Amino acid sequence: MTVEEWIRPARKKPVPRKKETQSKSTERPNVIVILTDDQGYGDLSAHGNPLLKTPAMDRLREQSVRLTDFHVAPMCTPTRAQLMTGLDAMRSGATAVCQGRSMIRNDLKLMPQFFADAGYATGLFGKWHLG
Repeated sequence: MTVEEWIRPARKKPVPRKKETQSKSTERPNVIVILTDDQGYGDLSAHGNPLLKTPAMDRLREQSVRLTDFHVAPMCTPTRAQLMTGLDAMRSGATAVCQGRSMIRNDLKLMPQFFADAGYATGLFGKWHLG
C-alpha cells in the first residue's frame, strides 16, 4: 500500500453543524493514533514530569483510551511496523531504520486497511519511514 492509497479525504461533504454530530451509542468512535519519536513515558507532565508542561497532550490523554502495554523497538521504523501490523518487527521485515532495504512486507495488511474495511476514512500525517 502506498502513502497515496492511505490518504483519503476525511469527508466528502461539508462538516455538519454540532447538533447533527451528536453521537449516538451505536455510532463508531473516532480513532486517532498519535505516535511520537523519542518520547518516553515520563516526558509528559501527566506522567509526573516536573519540568515539561504538556497541557494539550495531558488533556487529550484524560479524554482518551490509553494503550499501555505496547512494546517497541529502539528505532523508529521497527516501532512503526509493529504498530501498523501487530507483528514483531522481525516478522514484518522492517528491522532497522528505513534506508530502502528494510521495508515492511507488501503482503501484510496494515492498520488503516482494517479500519477502511470497517468503513472508516483513513489518513496519514507526518513521518512514514516504512519503505
